[in-house]
Amino acid sequence: MSSLNSLHSAQSVASKPVTATPVTIAIVDYDMGNLHSVAKVLANLGVNEVITDNPDRLWQADGIILPGVGAFDPAMQLLNDRHLVQPLRDIAASGKPFLGICLGMQILFEGSEEGKEAGLGLIPGWVRRFRSEPGLTIPHMGWNTLSLTQPSCGLWSYLAPEIWTYFVHSYYVDPQFPQVCAAEVTHGSQTVTAAIVQDNILATQFHPEKSSTSGLQMLQNYVEMVKFRLPT
Repeated sequence: MSSLNSLHSAQSVASKPVTATPVTIAIVDYDMGNLHSVAKVLANLGVNEVITDNPDRLWQADGIILPGVGAFDPAMQLLNDRHLVQPLRDIAASGKPFLGICLGMQILFEGSEEGKEAGLGLIPGWVRRFRSEPGLTIPHMGWNTLSLTQPSCGLWSYLAPEIWTYFVHSYYVDPQFPQVCAAEVTHGSQTVTAAIVQDNILATQFHPEKSSTSGLQMLQNYVEMVKFRLPT
């Protein structure tokens, strides 16, 4: 994964001069996420953000964020209704920096135990439900710490070793290829994937926009990755 290493290593992001051209990041609108919370954070970071379900505007953006809150099948049905499934697959395949958040991470996979709809299929693997165990609360809700499995990933740049993030989920992603896992989280006795990186695709199960200063830094790091890809 040489392109993954060049795009996502903290050293590369920090060392290359970034373009002064304003960055535009499109937030995919499919009625399944707290779009405006993400947009507000991006605006505070000086980004030109646009909330849209228009494929042409998605293509014109420098980066894509796919947020999501809710259930797998309704999300995929809404994406299909808006004719966004193939455009999102094509945009991800183009190399454009692509960030999924929460449900937006889960629908990158092939399918889910939560429903019957096919996912976007950008990441091989499945979405599974936490196993019940004594004393375990499902959904996994609240603050928890990350265990980094790709510590050099640019998403973690300038963060303290112990990273607290905010989760709300009953299902987690189970990648077919473990090397795409960038961070894990433990809930009860179950350690599951909390973030993934595959080439230009990044995704987090937690909500960076709700994760205080750590989450804001991650979104800033993503913006720098988008700038890194632009011509200087």
